[in-house]
Amino acid sequence: MSLSVNVAPWLKIAQPSNPIPMPMPIPIPISSSLGLHFSTPPLISPILSSIQIKNIPMAEGGSMESAADRYQSTLDALSSLITKKSRADKSNKGGGYDLLFDYLKILELDEAIPQLKIIHVAGTKGKGSTCTFAESILRNCGFRTGLFTSPHLIDVRERFRLDGLEISEEKFLEYFWWCYDRLKEKTNDDVPMPTYFRFLALLAFKIFASEQVDVAILEVGLGGRFDATNVVKNPIVCGLSSLGYDHMEILGNTLGEIAGVKAGIFKHEIPAFTVPQADEAMHVLEEKASKLNVNLQVAHPLDANLLNGLKLALEGEHQYLNAGLAVALCSTWLRRTGHPIINFNQTGPLPEPFIMGLTTASLQGRAQIVPDIESPGNLVFYLDGAHSPESMEACARWFSLCTRDDNHLSNLNYQPQQHMDEGSKKDTAQILLVNCMSVRDPQLLLPRLMRTCASHGVCFLKALFVPNISVYHKVGSRALPTVDPQVDLSWQFALQSAWETLMQSDKGGEPSNTDQACEEVKDDTGMSVTICKNSFVFSSLPSAIKWLRDTAQKDRFVHFQVLVTGSLHLVGDVLRLIKK
Repeated sequence: MSLSVNVAPWLKIAQPSNPIPMPMPIPIPISSSLGLHFSTPPLISPILSSIQIKNIPMAEGGSMESAADRYQSTLDALSSLITKKSRADKSNKGGGYDLLFDYLKILELDEAIPQLKIIHVAGTKGKGSTCTFAESILRNCGFRTGLFTSPHLIDVRERFRLDGLEISEEKFLEYFWWCYDRLKEKTNDDVPMPTYFRFLALLAFKIFASEQVDVAILEVGLGGRFDATNVVKNPIVCGLSSLGYDHMEILGNTLGEIAGVKAGIFKHEIPAFTVPQADEAMHVLEEKASKLNVNLQVAHPLDANLLNGLKLALEGEHQYLNAGLAVALCSTWLRRTGHPIINFNQTGPLPEPFIMGLTTASLQGRAQIVPDIESPGNLVFYLDGAHSPESMEACARWFSLCTRDDNHLSNLNYQPQQHMDEGSKKDTAQILLVNCMSVRDPQLLLPRLMRTCASHGVCFLKALFVPNISVYHKVGSRALPTVDPQVDLSWQFALQSAWETLMQSDKGGEPSNTDQACEEVKDDTGMSVTICKNSFVFSSLPSAIKWLRDTAQKDRFVHFQVLVTGSLHLVGDVLRLIKK
C-alpha cells in the first residue's frame, strides 16, 4: 500500500531496506514562532489505554486537601521502595538485575517495550541535556514524544514528559497505582518489590506504551549495563555523552572502567553515537562496539552558525557538544523509522524544526538563571547541578561569562539598574552556594571551580555551605520539609575547611588552622552559623537564603550573583524556596 502525506520539504516518507514498523501517520498542521506552517507525519495515535485504572476515592466534598493527601500517600508508597540511605551506597551495582524481566511480565510490558521506538542515552555529563534536545527536536518535527530523565528537582512527575510537558497529576496517579498494586499482588520473597529507580523506569515504560508515544527517549539513571532502562533490547539508536569521573565507588576508578560500564547499553548492530572522548575511554568504547558489530560514530559539537542567528535554549558552551549529539541521534532515528531528511548535511543549515527544537528546549537546574522575586534588581541565582570535576569546570566557565555582563537577563525582563540614577552602575558581588554528596572529593571539585572562575576574573566574596533539605531516602512533596534542628553538619565543615585552605594557598599564604579562625554565631531565627574568613556554614538552606536576601536588601548598590552548584538536589531545594 502506498502512502501519500503532505510533509515538510526536508522529510520524505521512505521505506528503507529493513523498515521499522511505525503507527499509521496522521497529518497535522504545526506552526512555530519561526513562521513555519507545515504538515508532517506526526503519528499522533489515539490514546487508548488498555489498563484498568484504580479508582482512588475522593474525600467528601472533593476538597483540595484530600487531593494533596492522596498525592502524599502516593509519594509515601514510592518512598517505601527506597532501600538505600544514599545513592552512593556501594551495593548499588545491579544486584538482582534479572528480576527486572519478572517485573516486565507482571506489568505486561514484555511485549509492549519492543514496540517502542527508543533513543537510549548514557554518559557522565550532558546526557539529560542531550535527551532534552532530542525530545524537543522530534516534537517539533510533529511526533508524539515521551521523555524519561532523572533526577527530579521538585516533583517526581518531572521525570516523565509527554509532548514536552510533565505528566499530569491525574495520569501519574492512575499509572502509579496500577503498577504498584499489580506488583504488590504478584511479588513475593523470591521476587520482591522493585527498588525505587527500577520502579520509576517500569512506570515510564508503562506510561509510554499506554500513551502510544511515537518516540521514547530514555536517560540512563546510573552506569549502563545494569541500569533499569537497559531492559530495552532493540532501541533505534544509542548515544553516549561525555564521560568523566563520577560514581567511581560503583562504576570503577579509571575512565576505561567507567566507559566499559556505560557501553553496556550498546546492542548488536544498533547504531550508536558518542562525542569526542579521552583516548582511554574511546578505545574501550570502540572495542565494545566492535564486539557487537555496532557502527559507532563520533558526533562533533554543533556549529552555532547552523542556528540561523538564534541561540541554544540551554546555556553554556558545553551545550553545543550535547546539541551535536542530539542532532545525530534524531537524524538517525528519523532515517531508521522511515522518515529520512532530504539534503541534510553537517555543514548546511539545519531543518527548521531542528532549529526550533534546539532553541526552545527546556531543562530545569542546568545553567538556569532565576532573579529573586523578593529582591528584584539586587539578587540573581545561577543554578547548575554540576557535580563532577569536568562539569564543575564547565559550570564555572558559564557562570563567569554570564556575570561579565547582564545582557543575558534581558530575556527575563530583569532590570538590574532600574532603581539607579541614569549613568550609574551597580557593583557586583559573586557568592557561591554549594553542597555535594559525601562520596565526592572536594579536593577535585572545588579547585576546578574556583580556579576556572578566577581565570575569568571572577572571585567569590563568600562561599556558603549548607545541607540539602531533601533527603535521598524519602521522596519529597511540593511542600517544603521541616528543617532538622539536629542536622549533622560534619560534611559541610569538611567542605568549608577545604575551601578555606584552597583560598589561603591560592593567595600565597600558609595553610592556617581553620577551627581557630572560625566562630559560631546565631542568626535571628536561632539557627547556628559558622563564620570563617572566606565562608559560612549554615545549619539550614532557608537560613542561607534569608541571609542572602537580607544582605541584598541592606546593600542596594550591589548586585549579588549567587552560583548554586554541586548537587542537583541542592538546586531543586533552592528552586522550591525561591519560587514558592
